[in-house]
Amino acid sequence: MSDQKAQAATGGREMALRFQDGLVKYGFIVVTILLFVYFSATEETFRNPNTLFSMLKFTSVVAIAGLGITFTMVVGGLDLSVGAVAGLSVTLSAMTMVFYNQQGGVAIVVVLLAGALVGLFNAFLIVILKIPDLLATLGTMFIVMGLKLVPVSGQSVSSGMTLRDGSIAPGKFTSDFLLIDRANVGPVPFPVIVVLILTILTWFFLTRTKWGRMMYAIGANPEASRLAGVRVRFYHGLAYVICGVFASIGGLILSSRIGQGDISAGSSLLLDAVAVALVGTSVLGLGRPNAWGTALGALLIGIVITGLTIKGFPYYAQDIAKGVVLLVALIFSFTLSRRKTRYVSAT
Repeated sequence: MSDQKAQAATGGREMALRFQDGLVKYGFIVVTILLFVYFSATEETFRNPNTLFSMLKFTSVVAIAGLGITFTMVVGGLDLSVGAVAGLSVTLSAMTMVFYNQQGGVAIVVVLLAGALVGLFNAFLIVILKIPDLLATLGTMFIVMGLKLVPVSGQSVSSGMTLRDGSIAPGKFTSDFLLIDRANVGPVPFPVIVVLILTILTWFFLTRTKWGRMMYAIGANPEASRLAGVRVRFYHGLAYVICGVFASIGGLILSSRIGQGDISAGSSLLLDAVAVALVGTSVLGLGRPNAWGTALGALLIGIVITGLTIKGFPYYAQDIAKGVVLLVALIFSFTLSRRKTRYVSAT
């Protein structure tokens, strides 16, 4: 009789474990699908393909910045300067075309180089000077936010503006540059294509190359990785360079979207990018940063914001919704994973 009770108890624990394992792996995806179905069923506008593509386009900048942060999270860090780098990219692209009358291609090269340089600066602070990631990138954030205002005297850059010497700016945003955000590939906006390509490249790099596996090893245990012969400092620094480049790509899309060098651009990007990267850790119960999780996190937040907007909720409800989404994702990623571990130990 006691054996039967023991078997029943063991079977109950195994069923509970399987249920929680499924909840950890697929709960986040199920929540995303349910929210999409709910908004589609209750709001005709939400079902419109144009609305869906606009939603994906709207979240593209956050998704790209989130992918950059994913790299730094993989090595056990976090880059707080992504929003400032995106804002710098907006200002630099506008200055290149409006102040110096250059073509959009030149502006793209300048912006990407600037993003890489900021990433190198972060890497120098963190890897060489050994300043903690959060403190180093926080300092960089303030420096970049201030530096981008110096050459423009704290003013937004726009075509036909008056320069310091009293002359009129000779250039304008070129048509090819504006196509970065405004072009479509069939019905799909170009920024959505960029997000998909960068997500695939990030996934491939992190999971299918030696470099990506080294980064994950460093994030799990940097000292063990160093003793195993891994170039910890190189890979740690590389993550921040990649993050800087990704942030600058997001800034290019943002600059093309607004069509001027708005000095406030990118100011709210940091929190959203960190949120989608953290939310992504809960996808499929991985409990670690990953490319597809970050992309799905951006999609979920886009669904929530678009749905609430269509339903007429006030703008401040969006921040509450983002917080709820983040907390739910963290519960999936951490709390349930710990309970799963306890059940495994019990069996």
